Amino acid sequence: MKKICKAVGKGLLGLLILIALFLIVMTVYNQIMLRKNKALYETPLGQLVEVDGHNMSIYTEGEGEHTVVFLSGHGTASPILDFKPLYSRLSGDYKIVVVEKFGYGFSDLVDGKRDIDTILRQDREALGKCGIEAPYVLCAHSFSGYEATRWAQEYPDEVEAIVGLDMCTPHCMDVNQLKEAGVGYALADGFARFMKAVGIIRLFDYNESGMLTEEESAIYKEIACHKNVNDTIRNEADMESIIALNDERNSAPLPTVPMILYVSNEPSNGAFWVGGMQAMADASSDGTLIQLDCGHYVHYYAYERISRDMKTLIENLDS
Repeated sequence: MKKICKAVGKGLLGLLILIALFLIVMTVYNQIMLRKNKALYETPLGQLVEVDGHNMSIYTEGEGEHTVVFLSGHGTASPILDFKPLYSRLSGDYKIVVVEKFGYGFSDLVDGKRDIDTILRQDREALGKCGIEAPYVLCAHSFSGYEATRWAQEYPDEVEAIVGLDMCTPHCMDVNQLKEAGVGYALADGFARFMKAVGIIRLFDYNESGMLTEEESAIYKEIACHKNVNDTIRNEADMESIIALNDERNSAPLPTVPMILYVSNEPSNGAFWVGGMQAMADASSDGTLIQLDCGHYVHYYAYERISRDMKTLIENLDS
């Protein structure tokens, strides 16, 4: 028995040593690659515009009578490349715009509050300084659903339609769920920061849609390794701020603009999540809720379907 325990102990020690060596090698390799590929994450793909004394990245492509503004989900490292599989199928007919909020993509890191109203003010100012005029079709993924909803509530003349990509809605979670989400987020955030620090995230696939070029995938990877889980992004997920706005969002009338809302089959999409989107669709003058058999980043997997639906939605705006 003692021999068995001794052998197991040696095996575990050897495994721990291998893990430690792997982490050390990955950390050093990641730092080398960040220095080597610095130009990839410091050369903007779009336009930089000054907002609140800092640079915000705005990407545009295509022309048309309608302007589609893409708003990314929380923590998406490179919104410009993240949305490419979808907007590349729309830019032949419309003007597409990708807003990279502070902390994302090629935009600066900033201190201070990152509540929805602050983010909305800054995004609107950036679009204005770029000469991108309303009205907009807002295409929001996940957390940015809060912003899209707020935008349509506060500035209804600026929003002609909403496309929700498995997006958050005013009724997607109650206060208890938000508190539970805050605990889960803190644990996930700590783990993500560790993986970034040791460079493990360099091993991830940043071309899950299969629609990026080799160069674009490399840019996405370097941006993620450089900017993931930074403090600007983390401050967006301040649960006290989100809970404080929860009652206000819930009590305000839901937008009535035409909308299509896509819901993924993520296990976390319970009754509240789906019900929140259904309430949005029901309040809309022309709202549709569509269930997709894919993951949370629906624009990675169903970009063909979504782009066709969006074209129909936008064409109907003119009728």
